[in-house]
Formats: sequence, C-alpha cells, structure tokens
Amino acid sequence: MVRVSKVEAGSIAEELGIVPGTQLLSVNGRELADFLDWEFLGADDELVIEARLPDGEAVVYEVEREPGDPFGVELEPPTVRRCANRCEFCFIEGLPKGLRKNLYVRDDDYRLSFAYGNFATLSNLKDRDIARIVEYRLSPLYVSVHATPWEARKVLLNNPRVPNVIDQLTRLKDGGIQYHCQMVVVPGLNDGEVLEESFTDLWNLGDAVLSVAIVPVGTTQFSHLYTGKPMDAENAGRLLDAVERWEARALAERGDRWVFASDELYLLAGRDLPGVEHYGDFAQIENGVGSVTALRQRVADGIETLPRLDGKRIGVVTGLSMAPLMPALLQQLSERTGARFELIVAENSLFGVTVTTAGLLVGADIRRVLGGRADLDMALIPAETINDAGLFLDDESFVAVRESFSFPVYPSYDFIDVLSLEGEPAMQAA
Repeated sequence: MVRVSKVEAGSIAEELGIVPGTQLLSVNGRELADFLDWEFLGADDELVIEARLPDGEAVVYEVEREPGDPFGVELEPPTVRRCANRCEFCFIEGLPKGLRKNLYVRDDDYRLSFAYGNFATLSNLKDRDIARIVEYRLSPLYVSVHATPWEARKVLLNNPRVPNVIDQLTRLKDGGIQYHCQMVVVPGLNDGEVLEESFTDLWNLGDAVLSVAIVPVGTTQFSHLYTGKPMDAENAGRLLDAVERWEARALAERGDRWVFASDELYLLAGRDLPGVEHYGDFAQIENGVGSVTALRQRVADGIETLPRLDGKRIGVVTGLSMAPLMPALLQQLSERTGARFELIVAENSLFGVTVTTAGLLVGADIRRVLGGRADLDMALIPAETINDAGLFLDDESFVAVRESFSFPVYPSYDFIDVLSLEGEPAMQAA
C-alpha cells in the first residue's frame, strides 16, 4: 500500500486536492504496491491516478505535466522486509537489551539495497522480485554474498532454505543488473578454500560484479550466537594476501582492482593503508573500505582553509581502532592552526572492548571521557555516533550531553567541517 505522508505547498498534488493520508492505488492501470512502483510508474508526464482519500472517497486524477515537474508528495515509509537468516555474526544479534525498537529490525530488502545501498542477502527473493528488479532496472544492488558455495552459505546464514546465490546473481546478470558484493569473513568458515571458490565464482560473473569487499567478522560482548574464531592479526594477514593476489589479477586482466579489503583488516594486520588512488570512486566506503584514506584526503584538501587558533586546546574523541592513526592528522592540524589537539581515546561501554569503531561510541562514553575536563576550549566527537534525530545508540541526546560540559562540543566528520566554518567564532565565544 502507498500512502501519502506530506504534500508540498504549491505542487501539482496540492492543486489536485491530495492530502496526507491519501492512498495512491494505481497509475495508468498498474497497481501500486510500494514506493518503487510510484517512483517508476509515476514518472510519466501523463498520469491517470486512482486514489482513496482519508475519508474513504474514491477519486481518479488525470494529470498532464511538463517533463521533470515534480508531483509533490512524500510517502509513508514502506514496511521493511525482514531477514529470515540467523547469521551468528549478525551485529543485531550482538545488541544489548533495552535499546530503541528500530535498532533490532533485521532488514533484508532489495528495495532498500537499491535505494540506500543497504546490503541484502537476497535469501527472501522470489521470482517476481527478480522480474521486478529487471523491469525497473534496479542497478546496482548491494549483496551480502558471504560465500558462494551453497552448503557453506547455509551454515553462515544459519538457514538451510537459503537459495543458491550464484543462481540468483546469474539471473540478475542476464537481466542486465550489476551489483557490489560483500563477504563478512568468519575464520574457519568462509576463509581459505571457501573464499577462493567464492572469488572464482564472482569473477566468472564478469562485469556484473562491480566490486567485492572483504570485511572481518565483528562481535560484541552480547554476541550470544557466535561460536567461530576471533579475527586476529594472522587471519587478517592471510585475507589481505588473498585480496592482493586477486587484485593483481583484476588489474592485469580487467584494468581495475575489483576486490577490496576493509580498513579494519589492514589495522588488524599492522599493514599500511593504501593511498587514495587505490579506491577509485570509493564505492564501498560505507562498508569501511577506504574510510580512513578518504578522511586523510579530506584533511589534506581542506587544511589550508583553517583559521589560526593559537593556544586553544581542542580535545578529539575517537575509538580504539583509529587511535594509532590520529596523531599524524592532529599534528598537521596543529601546525596549520596553532591549536593544541589532545587525542582522547574512548572504550565502548555499551558493546564492550571488542567493538573499537569510533562511530559506535555512545553518549555515556562521551560523558565519561570528557566529564570533569575544565582544561579544554573545545571538543570534537565522531559525527557518525549521532543519528538524524540527534541521538546516540544508547538513546542519550546529543544536546543533553553537550550541555553537560562547560566547553563547546561539536560532532565532526573530518575536522575541517567544524574548524573551517565554525571553529573561529566558537573559539572567540569560548
């Protein structure tokens, strides 16, 4: 069902009398099942729309508009397809009790894969879904492959009914669909021969596979399903060796790297991260592939825009994994601005010390490491720790946390965003 949540003022929809709560039933004789149908079927310049107003009245709208004119409605969020798998490495299975309800939703929705880049296993995909993906050209998709050998994948996803992913990917390929793939590697389950077979199977799909990301398994202190081995430096090194071998083949035969390792693997193995040219268009940066390198590049690109902040004391909060990489960046910032930057490393109190990503720090962690500090003029925290509603994962409000300190606290993605635009006035006001 497609229901209108908002109507833009002065839009075609407002002129027609559409109001929030109106159900859009069909377009040009095609039934609307969800937002995808509306986006694609409603893109024509001539529309016959069957609808039902909130009071139950059935109406038909005939619309002629200039090419590109927006219709002017926002839709209620769709019902998300839930994941039927029980992967023992699933991060949601490692969440503590008592968090807000939407954090426990395990989505596995090809529509969100196309629209937002969410990774989906395709394990709940039906024939009609594949037909729809091909008809609407939903490309590229983002697919959690994990392993292509069918039996290994059943074990990894803890789902004996999971379909053969290579059959699915082949059908999508034959329909002209491309995809980015990820494999979360669990030592002893989908590394070694399983990983090599997976690489081979994906390679044989040709240019349908745009990229492959290798990500190490991560667990929290609440990961009650996980029985595998931990990812350590030795395992990480073996994975990087495999990635580099396939990367060399891809460069030689296809002219691009094709396969990428997440930053965490380099950090675990104690190896230097590649430069910016390694990652191309950073297609899997949201998967932790190249995020540190991209940060370094943003600092390099923007550092000349920074004002002088001589003598100011700025605290920079980060997680355990980024701690070894931060001093070099902070030194650059200090030399440019004259400020004194202090690295403040926080352990994760909600998920445990095995979760070292800065973006998963919570409000309590920020309070703990900055509380009682009267020697700072300003503090920067990872912007990724806060959602669009201004909440940390532990439901602490950023505003409430910020107001508990005597100095300004700013969420920052790359230092430059705060220091260049807001840093100087903030310093003067401090």
